[in-house]
Amino acid sequence: MKLPADSEIARVKVTHYLLKLREADDKSKFLAQAGYTVAHAKKLFQDLRGLLAVEAEFVQKTEYGDKYQICGRLIGPNGRQLRATRKTKFVTLYPDKNEI
Repeated sequence: MKLPADSEIARVKVTHYLLKLREADDKSKFLAQAGYTVAHAKKLFQDLRGLLAVEAEFVQKTEYGDKYQICGRLIGPNGRQLRATRKTKFVTLYPDKNEI
């Protein structure tokens, strides 16, 4: 199934979670491989939104709602491709461990 094109992606998740260096469960180093930095937050937001055109797979039902996974590729500002998964209401990005 495809998720709605207007699925929620919180900008604060992009700027203050994904692109911010964290001690635990850091995503910023993975995204930096493709040139995504805070300066490129708008591009990352747009690229994540573009993944909504990809087929989504139901993962599980939780107390907060249904979780779906989308496997797709992000092409960063430097042209490098990253493979990632993403949820409907943007909760997190899971790097493909084979690409780290």
